[in-house]
Amino acid sequence: MRISTAFRAVAAAAIVALAATGCTADGGGDSDTFKIGASLPLTGEFSQGGLDTQHGYETWVEMTNEAGGLLGKKVEIVIKDDATQQETAVSNYNNLISQDKVNLLLGSQSSLLNIPASAIAEKNKMLFVCPSCGSPDMFSRGFSYIFFAQQAIATDQAKVFAEWIAKLPPEQRPKTAAYPSLDDPFAGPVVEGAEKILSAAGIRTVYKDQYPASTKNFDSVVNAMRDAGAEMVVQGAQFEDGVNMVRSMNRANYQPSILYQSSSPTYGQQYLDAVGPQNAEGVFFSSSYSPRAETKDNTEFVKRFKEKFNQDPPEDAADGFAAGQVLAAAVNAVGSIDDQAKLADWLHANSVETLLGPLSWNADGSPKGEFLVGQWQGGVSQVVLPPEVATSQKIMRWHGGEL
Repeated sequence: MRISTAFRAVAAAAIVALAATGCTADGGGDSDTFKIGASLPLTGEFSQGGLDTQHGYETWVEMTNEAGGLLGKKVEIVIKDDATQQETAVSNYNNLISQDKVNLLLGSQSSLLNIPASAIAEKNKMLFVCPSCGSPDMFSRGFSYIFFAQQAIATDQAKVFAEWIAKLPPEQRPKTAAYPSLDDPFAGPVVEGAEKILSAAGIRTVYKDQYPASTKNFDSVVNAMRDAGAEMVVQGAQFEDGVNMVRSMNRANYQPSILYQSSSPTYGQQYLDAVGPQNAEGVFFSSSYSPRAETKDNTEFVKRFKEKFNQDPPEDAADGFAAGQVLAAAVNAVGSIDDQAKLADWLHANSVETLLGPLSWNADGSPKGEFLVGQWQGGVSQVVLPPEVATSQKIMRWHGGEL
């Protein structure tokens, strides 16, 4: 997706400011603690994802310390709120390095914040493992220290879903589709990737547009999709915009047979509570994570998360935990953090077992895998694709009825 002029200015300013300061990471010295720094959107538009990521980070720190820490040292995490503001994220990472003297970094939440933030890590030659940075723009800059701790970038997030739709028998396959998307460097490419596959299968695009993050009422968007005759809606959404889209669709009594939302349904109980179980029934989404997966540390993570937060872990929490697992794997394998180029080299050359499954990376830090496809069924988030890892053997239309 195109990055706005203002966004480019923020990223450029981050690099210029960092070059002027000449900050470098503190090697840790004789301290018995590793300090890990992260900036997250704990307030603002992306605060739900930021809070979930914080919970994932904190659970990873707790479990890591109980298991002996990193290289025998206790782990401490320092988290600053960037309020969903790019300039604040840049300032926070500069301060984490120069003032808080953190030894290691973890990423923020969303590509919007991680693209400029990762420039700070790159100039400081510090590893930057981000849990939520799937925009293709993350990986087009020739950086060596960034790693995305999920299975695929945004353009491929809906790939498994779209390919499944494209292969449905003609009588089951929708003939028309609408593609509303948040103006965001992650959400846009998800929709673009899906549309490319679906259009090639003969599904006609009857509506496509982007809306700003400030949009709260989607009545006009829904009316336009309904009037255009869209039988399927593929939305590039974060959290609130996905919830508000469903509410507007209900007000308009517009029920396309297939509804896919890129991120909103992955917020677990928050999404279910916000739209209601009946309105969540049959909603498709792509996900990096399932609480039911038999993957590294997942059983203990789910148990611990439920004890701490009284719910199954949402995707962003699991992604945060997995980013910690990736960071730990590199540190433990190399045996030192003094030269973080060695940590990056190790990750480029190896696969890491995480609660998302095995992760490995291309030379640009983008991952090599594929997402799961989930669907809300009976108030439970199920994996429906690919078939070999599905937790439910049925696939539903929106508001019920099997496909």
